[in-house]
Amino acid sequence: MLVIGAGIGGLVSAALLAARGVSVTVVEAASAPGGKMRQVMAGGAAVDGGPTVFTLRHVFDEIFAACGASLDAHVALTPAKILARHAWGDDRLDLFADPAESEAAIGDFSGARAAAGYRAFCAEARHIFETLEAPFLRAPQTNPLGLTWRMGLRGLTDLSRIRPYETLWSALGDHFPDPRLRQLFGRYATYCGSSPFHCPATLMLVAHVEAAGVWLIAGGMHALAKALEALAIRNGAVFRYGEPVSEILVERGRASGVRLASGEQIRATAIVCNADPAAIAHGAFGQAVRRAVARQPARKRSLSALVWCANTPARGFPLLRHNVFFARDSATEFAELAAGRVPADPTVYVCAQDRDAMTGAGAGASERVQIIVNAPATGDTSPLSQAEIEQCTLSMHATLQRAGLTLDLPEEATVLTTPSGFNGLFPRTGGALYGRASHGWAASFQRPGSRTRIPGLYCAGGSTHPGAGVPMAALSGHLAVDCLLKDRASTSMSTRTAMPGGISTRSAPTVASA
Repeated sequence: MLVIGAGIGGLVSAALLAARGVSVTVVEAASAPGGKMRQVMAGGAAVDGGPTVFTLRHVFDEIFAACGASLDAHVALTPAKILARHAWGDDRLDLFADPAESEAAIGDFSGARAAAGYRAFCAEARHIFETLEAPFLRAPQTNPLGLTWRMGLRGLTDLSRIRPYETLWSALGDHFPDPRLRQLFGRYATYCGSSPFHCPATLMLVAHVEAAGVWLIAGGMHALAKALEALAIRNGAVFRYGEPVSEILVERGRASGVRLASGEQIRATAIVCNADPAAIAHGAFGQAVRRAVARQPARKRSLSALVWCANTPARGFPLLRHNVFFARDSATEFAELAAGRVPADPTVYVCAQDRDAMTGAGAGASERVQIIVNAPATGDTSPLSQAEIEQCTLSMHATLQRAGLTLDLPEEATVLTTPSGFNGLFPRTGGALYGRASHGWAASFQRPGSRTRIPGLYCAGGSTHPGAGVPMAALSGHLAVDCLLKDRASTSMSTRTAMPGGISTRSAPTVASA
């Protein structure tokens, strides 16, 4: 078997296949595992340059257990007591792992009505997650009728209660009269690169995922990628880095291997492609597989970002691991993004990788930080000019300084990745970081699933079903393996019954060569 790409979906696919005795080779264009969960060297320090929030740890507990291992034996995890710190200028609000503490903090911040709204919001978000976890998030891609059937007799009632036809921003108004709280909980739409003004209220489930527990990983999120790589290698998987794939080969209508940029061909009986399906449809892997998935219009892309990774002192604001500094007006911010512009007054996320809820960096000491400002995914069509980048940098600093935070970003200790940079890392995406935007009630059903139109070619990663985010990308890898093995078993049974001469023979083993 072949896995293209060592992002989380590809790593999980490789680990699970290897644990089942399948011979697996992973080919990856980059020099290390992780995909978007990469590390960036800045000022002599390795800084997480991708996802920073680790949730739904039970998903990874299950994956490691399926591979005969323990997550705790491979990764050092600490539960975060404070989920994140939020700031609107001088106003601050922390959300806690203990929901009662969060409720009390919201009450102190915005009054008893807001605290009651938070309590109702949490209950609704939990209901939505529990309604969709088994029949949708952990199951192969389906359509609305298929989801209703999976949900049984109460399907129609439950579907109406997940509020697919309302926007997240509108639904938040039912719970939070304070616009700052609508900003806070609306920001969860950006976890899948979307706008709270256009995505369905169903995405309240993201808030439940975070409220259910955030874990801090020693060594940063990239340590998780390294642990999954080690898990796969322990069971026999082979990793080849610095090996970009130029073409996926097809013979007799079926995926049959790849051609590397070096010209080398590797044969395979099945392939899991851990890349944005948009890249397949737009020819990044050759003409023969363009029809494997539906073509995605550029206007349907999720958000990209400007991401600064730096090793620098921070002054004037008590940073935690996760911090959000809000724009003055979310409606204007997302309208500018929809119009293809970087917001003039952006919301800024800061991950202070060396901090947790209990400790901070020493005064004046350099520390590893990642700074994110959302941007349109136009890195292939309208790259930001140097003047636009400089203006965005000034706007980012202005947002932070309203809350009292000063971050020096010296050139020698800072690495900036723009949408065009992400498009270079992940071609044919425009720099979109989450695949298709989750806008409209049907968007979740329009993400590509594990199976493609070409037998033997499967998709995994945060741009495929069930969606963006580290645990969802992991689930996509699990789903790809399940589909692949079921299809192999079906093919094996068909081959046995069709043997010439009517002689019954034992089926071929399900272990395949790379």
